[in-house]
Amino acid sequence: MTQPATSRTRHQPRKRHQRRPPYPARTLHLIDIENLAGTGGPDREQVGDLYSRYRLRIGLGAMDQVVIAASHLTIRRTGHCWPGARCLIRSGPDGADLELLAVIEHERVAERFSHVAIASGDGIFSTAAAGLAAAGCQVTVVSRQAGLSKRLALSVASRVIYIDAPEAATTTSVA
Repeated sequence: MTQPATSRTRHQPRKRHQRRPPYPARTLHLIDIENLAGTGGPDREQVGDLYSRYRLRIGLGAMDQVVIAASHLTIRRTGHCWPGARCLIRSGPDGADLELLAVIEHERVAERFSHVAIASGDGIFSTAAAGLAAAGCQVTVVSRQAGLSKRLALSVASRVIYIDAPEAATTTSVA
């Protein structure tokens, strides 16, 4: 015996499941060590102090990736003071900046990372920061108080963390 057509259950089309992101939520830390130190030649002690303050104020997750860029002289002087970091070397005007920008441009950063921390106050990162934010990445700028470009601060929709500020005043929302 067949049931009337009105009482028959129809198969509903399956809801499309959102595609799982190919990469887990994690942060890429792009660090211009000379800019963050405020000198073209930080020594081993200065870099070690920056590492400690960075870990305390920004944090480093187990799945995060750290990329440091500096001149050949700085890398030779400081050794490997930032455990687990990938080091990029380029000397000359804006050498470290250009290496970090190449990472953003050529390594599909917006696809692979949910958050990008740019540890530099240089305005050269403003276009890249705005592009990452437009692609859906949360962007944080880590800088010295006196070293943050207005252009970079305005391009970031997220936040700015001052590495040299007292702990209670390290985070500033940028509107």
